[in-house]
Amino acid sequence: MFDLSWMAWTWPTALFFVVIAFFLCCMTVWEFKSPGGGPRRGILTLETTRGDRLFISLLGSAFLHLAWLGLTDQPLWIATGICVAYAGAVFRWV
Repeated sequence: MFDLSWMAWTWPTALFFVVIAFFLCCMTVWEFKSPGGGPRRGILTLETTRGDRLFISLLGSAFLHLAWLGLTDQPLWIATGICVAYAGAVFRWV
């Protein structure tokens, strides 16, 4: 289908970046439909918007995946499931 050999990408890596691009597009549409992002104070006691919470969840997920790779030999899909739950918690309580 696509030749990803120019950067030695794997399909999971390409899918990761496609999903991030999809999230950013969805957040853009959401912002056009409901401007402002509904700032609120969560457990971090600082005011965050939807974009802030997306950034926090993506950054935390990156660190969780790196820790998973460094500390265990279990499949990475388990870490991805944990990160989805983490992102849900960030959007709910942060």
